[in-house]
Amino acid sequence: MRLVVCIDRDDDLGRKASVAGPVVGRSAVVDAAVRLATVDPEDSDSNAIFAAVSLLDELKGAGEESEVCILTGSPKVGILSDRRIADQFDHVLEQTHAASAYLVSDGAEDEFLFPILASRVRVDGVRRVYVRQAASIESTYYTLVRAMKDPKLRAKTILPFALVLLILGIAAAGGVLLWGIIGLAIVLGIYLIFWTFDIDEALIDSVRSASTDIRTGSVAFGFGLFSIALVGLGFLSGYNLYNANLKDPDIVRILLFLQSGLFYWILAAIVWETGRAIRRVLSRGRFPRSFAVATISILGIGCVSYGIVYLVQYLQPNAPAPPQLALIIALIASGFALGIGAGVLQQYFKAVARRALPPPSSAA
Repeated sequence: MRLVVCIDRDDDLGRKASVAGPVVGRSAVVDAAVRLATVDPEDSDSNAIFAAVSLLDELKGAGEESEVCILTGSPKVGILSDRRIADQFDHVLEQTHAASAYLVSDGAEDEFLFPILASRVRVDGVRRVYVRQAASIESTYYTLVRAMKDPKLRAKTILPFALVLLILGIAAAGGVLLWGIIGLAIVLGIYLIFWTFDIDEALIDSVRSASTDIRTGSVAFGFGLFSIALVGLGFLSGYNLYNANLKDPDIVRILLFLQSGLFYWILAAIVWETGRAIRRVLSRGRFPRSFAVATISILGIGCVSYGIVYLVQYLQPNAPAPPQLALIIALIASGFALGIGAGVLQQYFKAVARRALPPPSSAA
């Protein structure tokens, strides 16, 4: 079985045509392409999908057993989108039992996912689709106008500029321009953190995963609720300790709040990962190697966090019962050691997975 793969890395199918990946089968793929072309006739992904269907017909005409599929990523192209595509590809391989694949691409962005395909099956080649345009419309103004209609580009360029104008305008109208600048720095900092680490995508994936768990009755939903309860319990415990020491300086009370809440937050993260691991065992019949890496990383982050909190408390002149310096150094050193160990373990698992796969090959 040879699989013709078309990758929609930025999930235009989902955003514009409300088609969820993976899409498998000629009729389903053609329907998805028609829906996308109907919503946005200028999207090049529809051309790539039709090219994949054309290649499928060509292979079947030559007597080869073949199938076609579309893998969709995320509007925020990055780690999460590539991980989603990898999971979908694993699901399609389990369904079709394909031994080789052929990638159909409309540009270099989708071809960045070539290693994901090659690490799982033999890739026989790549076909790139070029879209011809009339020269009369290829002007700079037209290109910029069309680019500004892309939600991905607007989110990266227009949104930060709009936040600057909005916050500074409100602050100037209220006569608190200094606080406006401070608020602007905080908002932009949060925005950049979310954008850099794909936190918004992680939250969306968590909501989707929770919705799936509810519909399927997965045990992971119970673990998720328990972890959320632990997070809330951590905030409540820290808040009670914060109010119980009103005579201490504010910095000391904040440190006490963090000390009390960190334990529950670390435990919540471990419970969350445990629920995901159990779901993977029940759905795929094997224990995920990522659980060990995630748990070690969580413990390492917890040790470093406790070490930093204790270090700040140690440096405070009026802090009650400051911890020993040896304990602080041990916590921080242990945290870094666990983090390094998690990274080494992750690389080891990747090396084992690569050795277990046949060497990929590519034909023009």
